Amino acid sequence: MPRGELRIYLGAAPGVGKTYAMLEEAQRRAGRGTDVVVGLVETHGRAHTDAMIGDLEVVPRREITYRGTGFTEMDLDALLARRPEVAVVDELAHTNVPGSRHEKRWQDIQELLDAGISVLSTVNVQHLESVNDVVAQITGTTQRETVPDEIVRAAEQVELVDMTPEALRRRMAHGNIYRPDKIDAALGNYFRVGNLTALRELALLWLADKVDDQLDRYRAQQGISATWEARERVVVALTGGPEGDTLIRRAARIADRSKGADLLAVHVARSDGLADADPARLARQRVLVESLGGTYHQVLGTDVPAALLDFARGVNATQLVLGASRRGRFAQLLSRGVGMTTTALSGPIDVHLVTHPEAGRGRRAAAVPAALSRRRRLLGFALAGLGMPLLTLLLLALPDLNLTNDILLFLAGVVGVALVGGMWPALVAALGGSLLLNWFFTPPFYTLTIAEADNLLALGVFVGVAVAVSWVVDVAARRTREAARASADAQTLATVAGGVLRGERPLPALLDRLRETFGLRAVSVLELAADAEGRPDRARDEGAWRVVASVGDQPACSPSAGETTVPVDDRLTVVLSGRRLEAADRRIVEAFAAQAAVALKQERLAEEAATARPLAEADRMRTALLAAVSHDLRTPLASAKAAVSSLRSPDIEFDADDREELLATADESLDRLSRLVANLLDMSRLQAGALGVTHAAIGLEDAVPRALDELGPAAADVSTDIPADLPAATADPGLLERVLVNLVANALRHSPPGQPPTVTASAHAGQVELRVIDTGPGIPEDQWEHVFLPFQRLGDRDNQTGVGLGLALSRGLAEAMGGSITPETTPGGGLTMVLRLPAATDTTTEGPQE
Repeated sequence: MPRGELRIYLGAAPGVGKTYAMLEEAQRRAGRGTDVVVGLVETHGRAHTDAMIGDLEVVPRREITYRGTGFTEMDLDALLARRPEVAVVDELAHTNVPGSRHEKRWQDIQELLDAGISVLSTVNVQHLESVNDVVAQITGTTQRETVPDEIVRAAEQVELVDMTPEALRRRMAHGNIYRPDKIDAALGNYFRVGNLTALRELALLWLADKVDDQLDRYRAQQGISATWEARERVVVALTGGPEGDTLIRRAARIADRSKGADLLAVHVARSDGLADADPARLARQRVLVESLGGTYHQVLGTDVPAALLDFARGVNATQLVLGASRRGRFAQLLSRGVGMTTTALSGPIDVHLVTHPEAGRGRRAAAVPAALSRRRRLLGFALAGLGMPLLTLLLLALPDLNLTNDILLFLAGVVGVALVGGMWPALVAALGGSLLLNWFFTPPFYTLTIAEADNLLALGVFVGVAVAVSWVVDVAARRTREAARASADAQTLATVAGGVLRGERPLPALLDRLRETFGLRAVSVLELAADAEGRPDRARDEGAWRVVASVGDQPACSPSAGETTVPVDDRLTVVLSGRRLEAADRRIVEAFAAQAAVALKQERLAEEAATARPLAEADRMRTALLAAVSHDLRTPLASAKAAVSSLRSPDIEFDADDREELLATADESLDRLSRLVANLLDMSRLQAGALGVTHAAIGLEDAVPRALDELGPAAADVSTDIPADLPAATADPGLLERVLVNLVANALRHSPPGQPPTVTASAHAGQVELRVIDTGPGIPEDQWEHVFLPFQRLGDRDNQTGVGLGLALSRGLAEAMGGSITPETTPGGGLTMVLRLPAATDTTTEGPQE
């Protein structure tokens, strides 16, 4: 059975017209004879969207009861039994009611697709998993309903339904998205122009990435290697030299000129896997690339220009940044070099040759380590000095051999010396052997004169072969040693990286792994004081250094106190104690030191963020408190003051009813003022962690009436449904009453006339749940967490006016008592606040907790 196709309509925000566009496509397909069925469409009361359903067949929803409340969801089984060609299923990221077959609606859609049914669906960019944290940062709202990006990317078609922020706000103002009572709050919060612009850009960029993936797949399927300049991609080639920083910054500036351009850095390593660049410098350059928003890559190749261009064409690069050659003028005359060769072969890729301070200075030859140990080299010289004369004596004792056999035996001896001692002992053996052959075995004997040309050629071939064999043996030994060293370095790096990833604190884990790897006593990271920077005399003072991180016993407190010192930058130095490292080890330690600097920077940034967060929160609270004093506290004060002043005025005579009304006004205003001050004080205690809590077993049948009595006549019509057998809850009596007062007062404030809120209670899984249910305008699900922030109000008031502490304080008090408060949508419209508290047990203890 062929799998169905998925078509998704992607939008930047609610109200851009995704559902309308989806239904338009459904009507178009139905009009040409396709069997189209509506599995589920959420119109949110929008008349134009309702009308677009028209005469399409709609599968009735399935009713699900959860915790005593009825809900409706898409009837997946009925839709599978109906088996239409196309099913219309709205809101891809929706979370199903518990009790459904699947947790998420996209999982329902996957089952429909597996059954061969094509699906039309919708999703907003804020519901994509990859951008969820970005959306939260932009809008201040965390989206709880998300869908994995791969589900959307796997769709056969993703169509963007776009609308400018100004047009979307006009739609909102005209009442085409939300009900009139929600418009002002939405325009002042989520639907601000800045939010909508940022979300629109996210949607466009995300869709551009998907299109880019589709283009890459098409090019791969069609075998297209030519560059298509659909999107700017800047590749910068790194050699591991000191000019890398200059090239990276230049490439970043080139990429910045093209909005949305990609920056990629690539290093072409030798195909034999041996290191031919400074690993520490490459590590630092990789960090620089990633800090500028780019990515780092490494490829293998013997032909650097070919490998570089293969990579550039593979990523569909449009521009390539190279450094001017570091070779001298004479070397450039002999060979065009990487830059010129790459430019000649680049084709449509633009190549930038960037000058830098190292250009034309020539490459500093790296120190070539000895292929063999000193002991083996000495043994080789001894073998050459003794072996050749002994071989001569042996051959003189065997007079039947001719010159050819003598040369072959001397050649075997030279090879033996090369295997034992390397090239230089073998060269000594070859030179000595040629002289011995000439003196003892080449006519005329006992003279260096060679009478026959054939013998001269034979001796020349002997010397040439001996030298060549010596060089090959030496190179093979050196390559073997380098390969072993590179393998050990790679294994060390992998081990250190694994230790860092598994550690909770990257810097100590890195230093500890470094200490263990090289068998050191201690490793420390030192930082130079700010006043000593740039002053060599001050830097030599031990008191100018401060230990910022260390592991091991007796770590060094100054660079001079350790055996090995590895500078990281102008201020940071890694000091190793316990033994002095070899020069080859130092290269790998420099790479670790660069990573240690990055880890230290990350730790400091995290500490600064943690320090700044409470300061920012305190500043925000101070600002909101000023707003509270200027508005919510001033209003009841003004009312009480006006009432009392009127009563005291000698110019006006009030009858009994007027006096009673004025006294009631003053009393109500002072009660309101008292509640506001109490809320402010409790919130300050919560913020300071100084709120005292006394746990006790409390029956909700007693606590709820007390809270309603405190609210006075306003709560007279509130209905309650508390079972007689409901277990007691564990809570603080005073705090519980405050929570209930705030929750019911909030419900009363938003309940429509004639429809008072309802308070119900039940027990579930060791918890007592109390629901305060209202049928008011409700709150959009994406704004649920907003109402629990201190000094936030949704509705017809902006965030700069009023205290808005009730729900924030209620949640804080509930959590202090070991409970929680979560919002739910009231079936039929409205908001339900669910207070959950631990059920009391026989072992419940009483006592204050701080």
